Amino acid sequence: MLYFTKGYAENVHDLVNGAVFHEGHDELVILRDIDVFSLCEHYMVPFTGKVHIGYIPDSRILGLSKMVHLVEMFSRRLQVQERLTKQVALAIYEALKPRGVAVVMESSHLCMVMRGVQKVGSTTTTSCMVGCMRSSANAREEFLALLNRR
Repeated sequence: MLYFTKGYAENVHDLVNGAVFHEGHDELVILRDIDVFSLCEHYMVPFTGKVHIGYIPDSRILGLSKMVHLVEMFSRRLQVQERLTKQVALAIYEALKPRGVAVVMESSHLCMVMRGVQKVGSTTTTSCMVGCMRSSANAREEFLALLNRR
């Protein structure tokens, strides 16, 4: 259980640890298919899935592995998917001060499989859009279009 909840002992500042670089880049950056494993805080059973992150820098970029570390930190806490999605988006937004951030998460919840309705194969999708990714339909549509391109 200590490993599954190790995210409580970590924080955004220490994880980012100066990995913000001034590059003058101001176009969309997408990191997709980040594996995520977490424990549902209601039933203490796992949910697993993928997180997709997009952001539009304002001349500063974040080391790609740092975004993965942020996902890992928040997922290693007792969670609900909606909160996890928002925490990742807000952490990137606060650490980087980009023009906008978008996070989409797709997960399967074992609480839906092992108890209650017992439906194998159902997935839940959540999103959080911040800054211009929320206010600009064009920015949001570009992110979603590129995310859906395989």
